[in-house]
Amino acid sequence: MSTQKDDLEAVRTIVETIKDFNDEEQRRIFRWAAEKLGLPQPSGSVARIPAPEEVDRSKVGGAHAPPPQRPPATEAAPDIKSFVLGKKPRNDVQFAATVAYYYRFEAQQAERKDSIDPDVLQEATRLVGRQRFADPRTTLNNAQKLGLLDRGSDKGTFAINSVGENLVAMTLPDGASIPKAAKKRVAKKPAKKSAAKKAKKA
Repeated sequence: MSTQKDDLEAVRTIVETIKDFNDEEQRRIFRWAAEKLGLPQPSGSVARIPAPEEVDRSKVGGAHAPPPQRPPATEAAPDIKSFVLGKKPRNDVQFAATVAYYYRFEAQQAERKDSIDPDVLQEATRLVGRQRFADPRTTLNNAQKLGLLDRGSDKGTFAINSVGENLVAMTLPDGASIPKAAKKRVAKKPAKKSAAKKAKKA
């Protein structure tokens, strides 16, 4: 015999699981969970969902639904300068990943982009007050080779991937300069140099 599903108990379980994460981490958990379940991503302000103890269980599913709650005041999106300075990218590829992350998830809705191109990256250096790139396309290609970005759907564009997302959201500003997944791609290069030095000594 199947057990009747209790949506309010599911809410309690979710709240108990994520209550110790901060606001940004909770939003990211919900976003990843929605992606995993194939659900549409929320956009704009979302009406407050009443807590389980606020719901009259006798009216759930009946003709009298709980009254709608006033949406909370929306939190202003950070500007790109404050976001990048807060993340403190240590090098050019980290900066590129941070810019791609910002435009994908943190910018105002009207400014969001699924991918960035060399012009967007170069403009970001101006907005942040960072030295201009001699060739921003090279920086984007390097970030892609290190596994922080993927090729975008349009030619010459690059999109943040899960590795880059993890770097910006979870590792910066105090983490390692290159994520483990990226280190594996360049691990063989030092070995070749070491072998060349041994050959010279022989």
